[in-house]
Amino acid sequence: MSEPTAEEYYLHDEYDDEEGDEMPMDEDHPMWKSERIQLTSVGIDIGSSTSHLIFSRLLLRRQGIALSSRFVVVKREILHESPILLTPYVDKTTIDTNKLRDFIRESYQKAGVTPKDIDTGAVIVTGEAAKKKNADAIAELFSTEAGKFVCATAGHNLEAILAAYGSGAVHLTMHEGNNYTVMNVDIGGGTSKVAITQNGKVVDTCAVEVGARLVAMDEQGKINRLEDTGVKIAKQAGIDLKIGGTMSDGEKEKMSELLCDSLFAVLERGKLSPFVQNLLLTPNLDYTDKVDAIMFSGGVSEYIYGNEKRNLGDLGNQLGRRVREAAEKFGKKIPLKNPDVRIRATVIGASQYTVQVSGNTIYLSHPDLLPLRNLQVITPEFEQVEPLTPGAVTAAVTKALQRFDIDGERPVALALHWELGPSYPLIRNLAQGVADAMKDHVDKGQPLVLVFDADIAKLVGNILERELLTGAGIISIDGIDLKDFDFVDIGEELPDARAVPVVIKSLIFRHTETGRGHHHHHHHHHDD
Repeated sequence: MSEPTAEEYYLHDEYDDEEGDEMPMDEDHPMWKSERIQLTSVGIDIGSSTSHLIFSRLLLRRQGIALSSRFVVVKREILHESPILLTPYVDKTTIDTNKLRDFIRESYQKAGVTPKDIDTGAVIVTGEAAKKKNADAIAELFSTEAGKFVCATAGHNLEAILAAYGSGAVHLTMHEGNNYTVMNVDIGGGTSKVAITQNGKVVDTCAVEVGARLVAMDEQGKINRLEDTGVKIAKQAGIDLKIGGTMSDGEKEKMSELLCDSLFAVLERGKLSPFVQNLLLTPNLDYTDKVDAIMFSGGVSEYIYGNEKRNLGDLGNQLGRRVREAAEKFGKKIPLKNPDVRIRATVIGASQYTVQVSGNTIYLSHPDLLPLRNLQVITPEFEQVEPLTPGAVTAAVTKALQRFDIDGERPVALALHWELGPSYPLIRNLAQGVADAMKDHVDKGQPLVLVFDADIAKLVGNILERELLTGAGIISIDGIDLKDFDFVDIGEELPDARAVPVVIKSLIFRHTETGRGHHHHHHHHHDD
């Protein structure tokens, strides 16, 4: 599964935490208490093939002088990593939540913490685990701590993005600069997620049904799990698979060869056969320019890089070996790099709390709309040029929603950057574009939550409520800095202040030395 994440310290903007820090480190010092926060965090990754937990201690420091400024993580220490559990199933598609609960409980005990000790965390659910019946049961496991956790169900595109951050692919592009482009391929039990990264961002993604646990066997070699895709691929390879049957070594090799060839047909970005086309779970990659490096993450990457040799009752060994050979051949064109993180790439992480207060101008169509918790932040990007057309805004919002697999079943917060000033005609077009893109969400009963970095929240809220989406629940706030991978809680309006507190929970990716879009030189490095 993939979404609570990995670990980048979101050190924002020009913030730098050098070792020569004049702040006294005596934790009882009153200044220390108001400027720093220590949190215990857990990241829980529940996937179709494997599940694991990671416990961390986060040290946050207030960034900037103003009391409304956000706290950022300046140090992260891993307290405990659980073993990797093969996700338990009751039947073909239903996860055994009792076994999962026992595993989680045991992981807490081994880490020496209780749920009460946890300040924040992220639960990421992917693949089969994210299907409705399982996702509801898994959410129930954490219901008592629901307020503390970011619970994210990752669709294929989001999983590809998270894996590319967690593996270090995104970081590598920032380190190398000059449009250096890395293809990250996260190969799991049921799917492979491909992300193209450049200049510190993911620029394209796709997912294909290639994985090592499309067929799984017990200790005796009897087939005890068989995905529909496994049947389809075996049939194409001329192999007949059935529950209770067995697979010869030759059959495993044949099936792995077809899986590997299908994956590389996608990675090579040429014309796909109808069979491979049919394995795509998302639109194919659009990116056709040069790729400078390729790296692998996910469970199968442990075999690709030679860190795992065991037979876990699936095709991991065979597929990993073939992918390695294919990648080395491919390497004449695109060199193979080592990731920072392999199986734990997608969500080794924990969430971070940052608090800001939006008090510049706010628009609330109805006070009962608040509080709202765990809204995923979506950041549409459109050119800040005049004339701005509603269509350009609609297209940008729609694209951002698709990128994060958002379908209107849960509320989101649209974080909008605005530099075109207070011109009414332009702001009217912005509001129209947002209304057109979000109509489906509003029709499904979701509130429309807008967060601006410029002082236009009240004006946009008024236009939407009075002219475009009368009767919809509209929350429009400004003066808040949000990024992709943030989740926010918006508290009830503070009556005297005409302001709302906003808690920002960022998924924290792996690298301490890079901020969002800025390069920092830090003296302390946190290893895996």
